[in-house]
Amino acid sequence: MGCYLVTGIAGFIGAAVAEALLERGHEVTGVDNLSTGRRERAPARALLFQADCQDGRLYEGILPRRPYDAILHIAGQSSGEISFDDPVYDLRTNTESTLRLLRFALDVGCRRFLYASSMSVYGTPETPLVTEDAPARPRSFYGVGKLASEHYLRLYEEYGVRSTALRLFNVYGEGQNMDNMRQGMVSIYLAMMARDGRILVRGSPDRFRDFVHIRDVTDAFLACLDHPESAGRVVNIGGSGRVFVRELVDKLRALSPAPVEVEYAQGTPGDVFGIAADRSLAAACLGYAPRVTLDQGLARMYAWHTAGPGKP
Repeated sequence: MGCYLVTGIAGFIGAAVAEALLERGHEVTGVDNLSTGRRERAPARALLFQADCQDGRLYEGILPRRPYDAILHIAGQSSGEISFDDPVYDLRTNTESTLRLLRFALDVGCRRFLYASSMSVYGTPETPLVTEDAPARPRSFYGVGKLASEHYLRLYEEYGVRSTALRLFNVYGEGQNMDNMRQGMVSIYLAMMARDGRILVRGSPDRFRDFVHIRDVTDAFLACLDHPESAGRVVNIGGSGRVFVRELVDKLRALSPAPVEVEYAQGTPGDVFGIAADRSLAAACLGYAPRVTLDQGLARMYAWHTAGPGKP
């Protein structure tokens, strides 16, 4: 049995990853400031500390000091659009937190560190299908902070903290925060559709994205722990391949028993026209291949959301 520290444990991705670790029989300690996460989302069997990961006091007698088998840093502000509201907060929650956790890992003798990075580090790609060695030119404060964190991971490699940064593409699925209307294309459109019978698309329907289901993201994190050769790398984690926004809207509308109107408006700050993941490295070093198709994932998420209170 291993011992793992998971940040953002009450959030969408952190809760799913923590639950998967517990199902493997491991012990999990979690941190979440509950600003967007919900206490009931954190697995009951995990030890939860409510705190900001960028707060130095967390590491001064609050968080148990033990040689964790790995630290999985998933906490942080997760919207490119929202990062324009308060860039300093975004820097602290996404980058200062990483630096403090890396220092903590070194201090307690933890030698494995997994980081939830983002496709946002690429900015506007030179080619629609991006590999990990594509130029990184973020267009949002969020993307800049994620890229800076990746560089901190690289520096701490020299001290023996072996890290892997997973550049997650558009993650969606059951358990996502359906109240946040500024983060998550699938969750935003689905929430609008279920609530108002309409979808407001901010930006061109000709844009495209790569949608990856939460089950596949969880598999990718666990695969990092199973494949030590992934240490020292940044790895794309995609799912659907290139899907146009109009295609996504049509798929969602097809799930609704009632007619759904679609309206188009101006795009959001820092938005990228089109990007999809080259998954070759993930396949080679993690044995990763997405198992949930977009149609399957959307159907699961729709059923979960429409189940209402007490969702499974």
